[in-house]
Amino acid sequence: MERLQKVIAQAGVASRRKAEELILEGRVTVDGKVVKELGTKVSSNNKIEVNGIPLEREEPVYFLLYKPTGVISAVSDDKGRKVVTDFFPLIKERIYPIGRLDYDTSGVLLLTNDGDFANLLMHPKHEVDKVYIAKVKGIPTREQLKLLDRGIRLEDGLTAPAKTKLITLDKKKNTSIIQIIIHEGRNRQVRRMFEAIGCPVMKLKRERYGFLTVHGLKPGESRELTPHEVKQLRAQSQASK
Repeated sequence: MERLQKVIAQAGVASRRKAEELILEGRVTVDGKVVKELGTKVSSNNKIEVNGIPLEREEPVYFLLYKPTGVISAVSDDKGRKVVTDFFPLIKERIYPIGRLDYDTSGVLLLTNDGDFANLLMHPKHEVDKVYIAKVKGIPTREQLKLLDRGIRLEDGLTAPAKTKLITLDKKKNTSIIQIIIHEGRNRQVRRMFEAIGCPVMKLKRERYGFLTVHGLKPGESRELTPHEVKQLRAQSQASK
């Protein structure tokens, strides 16, 4: 027996928090009866419907994609652009990306049909490190990088402290390559952080997500996460609550 909201999340319908809202709003039925109790437990024998649609209980799947640039982190795009799920034509489960990498950013992106798992990893309080390598215009001073390390004010609020490291600089071209580690997932956050210190990003790659890298993969290639990796990510997220 498992909690109803967890079963809905694992089916890839919504995150556990959103599933709880659906239950409270009376949009979920179990064996034909509306259920509004969050503590309700169900078994594999129960027939569950969300918004009148029978719940298909998929086995949870977990993938790591080396996202290329020029691809949208979504399951569809109204402008007909390439999306990350296009790289999984043979996968029958309804997978979707955990968080996002913007159109011009490459690197590690996880996809799953497990809403509970996705919600766990995306919540900023769980502090999963995201390591980016940025090529930026200009050569930031130590003081400028310290602004990022302490947290910098953007239009949507103060960022959490980051960790930055100047890797190389090119005085002739007036460019530099910087490693930055964050654990938030705001829209275009890294780009906006560098813009805020006057060093716009020219190229950006997410090199690591937690302990996962794209080692051995080419852009557009993917692999399934091992059960141990999934367990490790859960443990890492829950330990940092």
